[in-house]
Amino acid sequence: MSRARQPPLVTGISPKEGPAWTKVTIRGENLGTGPADLIGLSICGHNCLLTAEWMSASKIVCRVGPAKDDKGEIIVTTKSGGLGTSTVSFKLLKPERIGILDQSAVWVDEMNYYDLRTNRNKGISPLSLRPSNPLGIDIDKGKIPQKDMEQTFPGMSGDFTSENFSATWYLMENHSGTSFEQLKSAANNLKKQANKKNEGSLAYVKGGLSTFFEAQDALAAIHQRLESDGTERVEGSMTQRLENILNRASDTADTLFQEVLGRKDKADSTRNALNVLQRFKFLFNLPFNIERNIQKGDYDVVINDYEKAKSLFGNTEVPVFKKVYSEVETRINSLRTLLLEKLLQTPSTLHDQKRYIRYLSDLHAPGDPAWQCIYAQHKWILQLMQSCRDEFISGQRGDLSKTLELEGDTRSSALSRLSHTSSLKRGGSLRTPRPSTWRFETPQPVQFVEKLADVVIGQLPNFWKLWISYVNGSLFSETGEKSGQVEKSKKNARQRQNDFKKMIEEVTHRLVKLIRGALLSGTLPPNEQSLYGGWENKTDLTGQWMTQIIHIVRGCHEALSALEIPNDLLQVLQDLLLDLRVQCLVVTLLHTTEDVKTLAEKEDWIVDNEGITSLPSQFEHCMVQMLQSLKEPLEIKPGEINCVDINIKPISMFLSNIAVDLSSPDRFSAIQEDFSSTAEQRLLIILSNCQYLERHTFLNLADHFEKHGFTGTEKITRVSVQAVRELDRKLFDAYIERRADPIAGALEPGIYAGYFDWRDCQAPTGVRNYLKEALINVIAVHAEVFTVSKDLVPRVLSTIVESVADEMCRLMQCVSSFSKNGALQARLEICALRDAIAAYINSKSNVSFKQALDTLPPLHSGADKKLLEELLNKFKSSMQLQLTCFQPSSVQPIKR
Repeated sequence: MSRARQPPLVTGISPKEGPAWTKVTIRGENLGTGPADLIGLSICGHNCLLTAEWMSASKIVCRVGPAKDDKGEIIVTTKSGGLGTSTVSFKLLKPERIGILDQSAVWVDEMNYYDLRTNRNKGISPLSLRPSNPLGIDIDKGKIPQKDMEQTFPGMSGDFTSENFSATWYLMENHSGTSFEQLKSAANNLKKQANKKNEGSLAYVKGGLSTFFEAQDALAAIHQRLESDGTERVEGSMTQRLENILNRASDTADTLFQEVLGRKDKADSTRNALNVLQRFKFLFNLPFNIERNIQKGDYDVVINDYEKAKSLFGNTEVPVFKKVYSEVETRINSLRTLLLEKLLQTPSTLHDQKRYIRYLSDLHAPGDPAWQCIYAQHKWILQLMQSCRDEFISGQRGDLSKTLELEGDTRSSALSRLSHTSSLKRGGSLRTPRPSTWRFETPQPVQFVEKLADVVIGQLPNFWKLWISYVNGSLFSETGEKSGQVEKSKKNARQRQNDFKKMIEEVTHRLVKLIRGALLSGTLPPNEQSLYGGWENKTDLTGQWMTQIIHIVRGCHEALSALEIPNDLLQVLQDLLLDLRVQCLVVTLLHTTEDVKTLAEKEDWIVDNEGITSLPSQFEHCMVQMLQSLKEPLEIKPGEINCVDINIKPISMFLSNIAVDLSSPDRFSAIQEDFSSTAEQRLLIILSNCQYLERHTFLNLADHFEKHGFTGTEKITRVSVQAVRELDRKLFDAYIERRADPIAGALEPGIYAGYFDWRDCQAPTGVRNYLKEALINVIAVHAEVFTVSKDLVPRVLSTIVESVADEMCRLMQCVSSFSKNGALQARLEICALRDAIAAYINSKSNVSFKQALDTLPPLHSGADKKLLEELLNKFKSSMQLQLTCFQPSSVQPIKR
């Protein structure tokens, strides 16, 4: 598409004045791009295009014609710039009349002269009869300069025979000193002359009627005299003498004018001969000139010469002319063949294609070259796409890469040119900056999709624009002017609209099938597997590479949409994008699952100040990375649907499995065998991690999911929390079983150690050692839990205290009877245990302690109550240091 040019501007002419047929040089700006671009040239209102010779965009040489205006502008008109303007003017001088016997150095146009020998019966020019003084009064030439008159009356003339005659100019020039009375009489004279002319020829007949009668009488008398004489043919008769006189007069005239007339006849014949020779020279030299201009590539000159020869000699009957013209036709046929080959040659630019189509149209080539070019381009694009796939499959990657990279160098990036356009107007490319090892690190399918997209984006826009030019007729007229060629092009385009639609469908379907064959071969029918598949050695792509492919395909779709290709032709690309997005989502989820499963290998069992290891943060980081990698496939472009809604169930199952995998103790049993942590400590660490997952990690992930456009995050969080809670319950029960059962099981042997009997025992002197040992074991559990997580201490100790209290209640209820000292001893030990671990007593353990005390006989004497209180105080005082751990404290656990 040629860019719009500025209109022509004439800034100078040399010479600035002269008579008709003066050769002038016109200078200015934007005077055309070539001889064919110059379509109009007028000087003083006269069309001078026939004599114009285009020299350059700033210079034109021509001859001034016999214009009507004495002075006027020089107007140049071009195809590219339109109607121009002028800052200068040319003054046309009236030529001096050259007499028939005057010598002259130039040819004299004698068309206004009358040969009295051969035109005796022709009338005299009416202009020759015009009066020199139409007013009939004395002429008084004024002293006003001619230039002042021209400035006062621009575009007018003082000549009363001119179309632009100004009466004011004429009076000021010829009657500036005439009185008003004289002018009134002159006006009356003009009225009389006008009235006489209006009376017509009948008035002249009436006025000269007597003259006609006299002529009639004279002719009748001569006739009678001749008849009476009877000597018309006798020697010496009157008619014979008259004939002799006329012959002598003719011979004398011939003697006088023979030399002059001879020179004139000779000049006419010479001039005619030169014209004929010049015409023959053009025709005879035309075949050679056609060959030379074809070699130079000046096809415009060849076409112009051919059109000129066709108009002059197309229908000639002269054998010589026929022979030469047939040779010209042979050369033109060869040119048609050459131009058609260049038109169908690939690759080629849109500018060259349109140029060759116009040449063939001007040469009246058979068929429809524009449609032939469209068909050839379509086949070539399909061949490029299939060759791209075949060469990748066959392993000939180097040759294809070299070919496509060379194309990329010459046309830059396909998307960087279209982005424009469009909603694609990103100003970027499908390709992101790559390291030097890109070709070796990038999987073959990814390289293939990128190269395939470059082929389509590099060729399809020109293909589409060629069709649009074919539809609107701009192939033959950039300015939109209607012509036979334009109308014919539009008619042909309407007839072939369905055929072109099928071409675009074939290209887009081929693109989609080739991509599916490389990435989603299972979605192709079995009969197309061999044609578009064949990637047996391909490696499974990660989510990152799938994201890159989605980015490429989306860029391709946006680039084609920017060309205003109908959406129904691009629907297959939308379907492909949906499948790629779903595939990328599934692949990313599977890879993330594997990554989460391998997190167990990174567990170091070192807890931080929050009582957790690095595993939850690594899990959260892994999930955030997954969401970031899903940003491209989850993004919903115009016309796309949300693929998250389609896959919400797999996502929920995925997160549930990940939660179970993350906290499963089986995944950590064989890790870090040389580490000093026990199995119980690892259970506590896992419990702490589970608690952190439920309280923090899952909530953070829910926020991330919502930010990335996932719906139904409440269900995902609920399912994940339930899975972790179930695992937490199992792990907690396993830990309590390992820690509470030994403590509770040691109570009964400790109570009856040394054959102790509740019915026969001494007065109590303090809490026995078995209870102190049990408290020491509880303190050990407290220390173990506190070391891992301070938040787990109340939950663990409350459950252990509940188990111990339940066992104490059972043991007390199994005693058949108590002595006074036995009851006091039992009450002392139950109260000591209850008071020591009061901070972790819950409702169940409180009921157990109450039931245990209720089974004991009540204390009635004050001495027993006092003794019980003293013994309790003594116990608390002696074990104050040990019992301090059961008191609430803000001390952070000590980390290993």
